[in-house]
Amino acid sequence: MTANRVTGRLVAALGFGLALNGSTLADPITSVAEPSCAAPMALSAIVAPLERTASRIEARKPLTILAMGSSSTVGVGATSPAMSYPSRLERELSQRFPDGEIKVINHGVGGQDVPEELTRLERDVTAEHPDLVIWQVGTNAVLRRDDRSSDEQLIARGVALLQQEGVDVVLMDLQYAPRVLARPAWTEMERLIKAIARHAHVGLFRRFEIMEAWDHTHQLAPAEMIGADGLHMTDVSYGCLANQLADALASNWRARGKLAESPNRNPASIAQFDSSAGARPSGMVGQR
Repeated sequence: MTANRVTGRLVAALGFGLALNGSTLADPITSVAEPSCAAPMALSAIVAPLERTASRIEARKPLTILAMGSSSTVGVGATSPAMSYPSRLERELSQRFPDGEIKVINHGVGGQDVPEELTRLERDVTAEHPDLVIWQVGTNAVLRRDDRSSDEQLIARGVALLQQEGVDVVLMDLQYAPRVLARPAWTEMERLIKAIARHAHVGLFRRFEIMEAWDHTHQLAPAEMIGADGLHMTDVSYGCLANQLADALASNWRARGKLAESPNRNPASIAQFDSSAGARPSGMVGQR
């Protein structure tokens, strides 16, 4: 699919976003129409075990999640900070686990790239003592350069650092947007993020393919998921992102709890499922 073809569907919502802006600031939670956020389970599932967070949820202990990233973590394109994905993720998880104390800290800094984020990881993990870090990574690297050689090393180093601290990790990949698709390096970045997650046995949230599925099936209609700049997400797509991520985390935590209690647990079958998680499913997601 070419960037021009995608742009026609993704960027048509400028008027819609402006119409929402005034009312959304007054009532950021209820004024946006609820879209269908459904995505194929093969895309939305986080397969790697998140043992630390699962155990804290099961024990009803406080849970701290650190959202690390750049502008789409900050919430650029949203009408208020309350509409960013980390703010909405905290509300979504609190609804699913009302007996727990769940805090999501937004550590997004617009415009930052992998090296700057790695520096902040080293500092912020020590300061915040999170149980889970969701690292939204790769988009600015793709927009700025075609050489991926240093990115793979730096992302892997950041993941290793978090694992040394005993922190659960979920990597969130690129947003599906015209300006990303126009860059030749996006396919390689998608590949290496998946490879790092698989090699390090950390979580992977496939934002790119989930958004692609939304686009192909018009799940967010009549809203659009990318604003007029061709890059940043909207109130509606941030809301769906938080919804799907909360579902994925909740399913992971609950499934791991059941596996831990089962006398018939088969590590070989789990490993086989983990190794196949990077396969691209057919069906809802269109061909490139």
